[in-house]
Amino acid sequence: MEMKQHLEYPDLTMYQMVERAAKRYPDEPAYELYGRKTSYSQFVERIEKAARAFIAVGINRDDRVTICMPNVPQALDCFYGLNRIGAVANMIHPQSAQNEVTFYLNISQSKVILTLDMFYEKVMAALENVDHEVTVLVARIQDELPVHLAAAYVIKAGKGYLRFPLKGKGILWKNFLKKGEGIALEESIFDRDHTAVILYSGGTSGTPKGICLTDLNFNACGLQAMEAMGFEFRKGLKMLSCMPLFHGFGLGINLHTVLIQGACCVLMPTFTPKTYAEMINKKQPNFIAGVPTIFDALLHIPQLEKADLSFLMGMFCGGDSLSVELKKKIDAFLKEHGATIQVREGYGLTECVTASCLTPKDSYREGSIGQPFPDTVYAIVEPDTDDILPYGEEGEIILRGPSVMKGYLNNEEETARTLRKLADGNIWLYTGDLGKMDEDGYVYFRQRIKRMIITNGYNVYPGQLENIIDGLQEVAYSCVIGVKDPKRMQRVRAYVVLNEGYKADNKMKETIMQALRLQIAQYALPKEIIFRDELPKTLVGKVHYRLLEEEANREG
Repeated sequence: MEMKQHLEYPDLTMYQMVERAAKRYPDEPAYELYGRKTSYSQFVERIEKAARAFIAVGINRDDRVTICMPNVPQALDCFYGLNRIGAVANMIHPQSAQNEVTFYLNISQSKVILTLDMFYEKVMAALENVDHEVTVLVARIQDELPVHLAAAYVIKAGKGYLRFPLKGKGILWKNFLKKGEGIALEESIFDRDHTAVILYSGGTSGTPKGICLTDLNFNACGLQAMEAMGFEFRKGLKMLSCMPLFHGFGLGINLHTVLIQGACCVLMPTFTPKTYAEMINKKQPNFIAGVPTIFDALLHIPQLEKADLSFLMGMFCGGDSLSVELKKKIDAFLKEHGATIQVREGYGLTECVTASCLTPKDSYREGSIGQPFPDTVYAIVEPDTDDILPYGEEGEIILRGPSVMKGYLNNEEETARTLRKLADGNIWLYTGDLGKMDEDGYVYFRQRIKRMIITNGYNVYPGQLENIIDGLQEVAYSCVIGVKDPKRMQRVRAYVVLNEGYKADNKMKETIMQALRLQIAQYALPKEIIFRDELPKTLVGKVHYRLLEEEANREG
């Protein structure tokens, strides 16, 4: 099936797109969590119940609400409930450090935050430095589990997570929903320039950037992705939704793309290779999407040694570069286990929701990340210029299309640097990535221009860590790099030069780690801290991080 180059994008909100699917497939499951299924008609009822409750607590159009949740039903109900009334969903990692939560609440001016009981105390501590009033909503996973699993969960996790009553400063999600009873809902309003979602990406200077995305951005991405995949998503099909909803890949592809087509999301709140393999065996999903480390792990999982994977219709890889060697191994594994597909690599960035380019269904060019989505145009420019290069020449990848963001939250300077109007009159997104394109439209990613580490599919920005380490009185200066790692693709390593008089020992390492834990999410913390008397410098006196990367990766 040849991919259409142009699609029609309806003037509908994200909620209305899901509602449209619900009218077509009211009794089909929209999502399931550990065997407990929620139909599309039930999902719409839950969304509207959440929407009414938000109105009851004073949330109006354009107000921001932070969702600090894994992939659980309450998070989906909240996300689409906010969209139903035109409020803005501010999506953050539930494992964000305390100070990060404070930052996200302040920059977004969120009036409400939804989190799980296990993160409640961290959120409450984060509120101490928030500059405005915030209502805390607390959800519990066991409220959405089948009865037998809920009882087991409470027994296993009770001591760690069930810190109730909530000291008078939080509202249980199920109690919050009761507040909306009797409230009428007005028609959803579509506005192509209205910010619907804020996602975050780190900044090279160490300050995260809020990426403002619209209903059109998400709906376009979902419709484009479906067309590029080359399948008709239909009732009865399932996506194993393990990529998190605070991540563009998880929210845009694993969830919204599936839900607007009437297929089913099999929710995974947490990930381990073992549980992922078990879910593949048990649920037999038709589509799986993840980062290279997930698929590399599957090659070595005993649970899949004898598995029949013939039910797979699509395997999509993003979030990091898929090496030629790993692709060959995965494709061989799929063939050995009865699947008739190849792993297909996508490319994109949060500034255009997620993927905007994908390996075609039945072809592959070695080293290529595929061809652009419909209505998405790629070009290559000479770095630091707007001069478009001919086919085959390497430069910075730029792109334009309906999934490109509005801009960065409260950051006009960075927005102007990233979104540029060229001579053709179009706004182009400058990716900060080097690559090239051939005459047939295949794109080849080479490397990032900006410093960034990708570990387990998450972006880590060295400057953010270095700012914290260098702020310690014991430290003269530091350098954070990514080192090749067989499990994570890259692991975070910090090189540290101490001021005179301080001892480089384990106690000092713990001092540094304590400072980082307060402000940096768990996944971004260094796996190694190495003390040096000095670090290599460039001609202008900056730490030569590329030399350190080369040295580290020579070590193996």
